[in-house]
Amino acid sequence: MNILDRIVADKYKEVALKKQLIPVKQLEQSVLFERDTKSLADALRTSDIGIIAEHKRRSPSKSVINNNTSVDTVTKGYENAGINGISVLTDGKYFGGSLDDLLLARAAVQLPLLRKEFIIDAYQILEARAYGADAILLIAAVLSKDQIKELSTFAKQLGLDVLLEVHNQEELEKSLMPSLDMLGVNNRNLKTFEVSTDISKDLSSHIPNDFVKVSESGISTVLAIKDLKQYGYQGFLIGENFMKTEDPGASAMEFVKQLSGQ
Repeated sequence: MNILDRIVADKYKEVALKKQLIPVKQLEQSVLFERDTKSLADALRTSDIGIIAEHKRRSPSKSVINNNTSVDTVTKGYENAGINGISVLTDGKYFGGSLDDLLLARAAVQLPLLRKEFIIDAYQILEARAYGADAILLIAAVLSKDQIKELSTFAKQLGLDVLLEVHNQEELEKSLMPSLDMLGVNNRNLKTFEVSTDISKDLSSHIPNDFVKVSESGISTVLAIKDLKQYGYQGFLIGENFMKTEDPGASAMEFVKQLSGQ
């Protein structure tokens, strides 16, 4: 069993326990449930920057990344830097995140927020809506085609954008459907954890232009973004590059200045 299989197995148990504790009706009564969402896809489509910056404390591959910053400080810093959206890790066991992180980010900024989570159940999409997300992530590697269709359709009914993440052409081909807004290519090999943007380049021509193309993982330079833009990518999810510094917001601001040629 690889790390992704372990995470997903734990996630099924976690969601089952949460369902016993917090009923759907309680999530639907959240003060944030009826708020007007902001489209992450539109923000990327209309920007020359295209950066989704992430709040992430740790990961299975890198252990601790940054435990010394507060969610509101990091997200406000990202917003001030001029990025287009924020990804908030909400998995606790493997990434040190929580739904409270999403809530605090929502209170701190006006930018579109992506709930970064291993979503396997519609209940988690209700959670995302109740805690202030504007978009959700679905991972093709852990979902069947029917699950992708069911979950993405449900998210759209709730007014949420959907980013579908793939790692190879097989996952991409099973995932193309109109209920998705963004197609993300993860540059990290799930078996070896090696990272290469060649994966994004190889798959770019297979992604229809109806979807916003997003490249994820291993993006640490302005040059990498400029290179990927030539392949039609409009979104760039940057996870560890900012978070591994003492001041993620300041790092993001310097990065955006370089990207803008300032």
